Amino acid sequence: MQCCLAAFIRAGSLDLSLDGLAKVVGTSKRMLIHYFGGRDAIEEKALSLLEDRLRARFRASVFPAGTTLRSVVAALWEQTTSAENRGVLLLVTDLTRRSWSGSARAKHFFEEQQRAWNELLLEFLPDPDAVEALLQLFQGAVLIYLATGDREKGKRALERFTAIEAKMPRIKK
Repeated sequence: MQCCLAAFIRAGSLDLSLDGLAKVVGTSKRMLIHYFGGRDAIEEKALSLLEDRLRARFRASVFPAGTTLRSVVAALWEQTTSAENRGVLLLVTDLTRRSWSGSARAKHFFEEQQRAWNELLLEFLPDPDAVEALLQLFQGAVLIYLATGDREKGKRALERFTAIEAKMPRIKK
């Protein structure tokens, strides 16, 4: 299944035919179906594997104690927009498109990623409204990056947000 996920990541999409997928992973369509079930089962297993990878990569315990929000966001931006992660980013974008088109599985994937990112960011920014704003800004910056290839605009916007956020007084509840 690792090979199938790698093929989807290289393509930046789940829209590979079974014949194309089999060719990329070095087997036959018949063997893919034999070992993994059908097209839907292959996608499901690949998405589960992708979720596990992303969950492991984007969790608070990855960062040392005392890491600032600014450092966390900078690291997340760097990792998300790095050249070696472009296929993953395109695949996640493809899943977002599928979610918009009504795919229940893609919607679940998107919601799970939102939940995981919220959980991560809340460890460094204990204000749910600010976390929501930061997440929306991050996602918008990713879209601009995908459209223009310019990583710096998003990086600057995120740096400004975290600098402003660092200066905001916290109200204890």
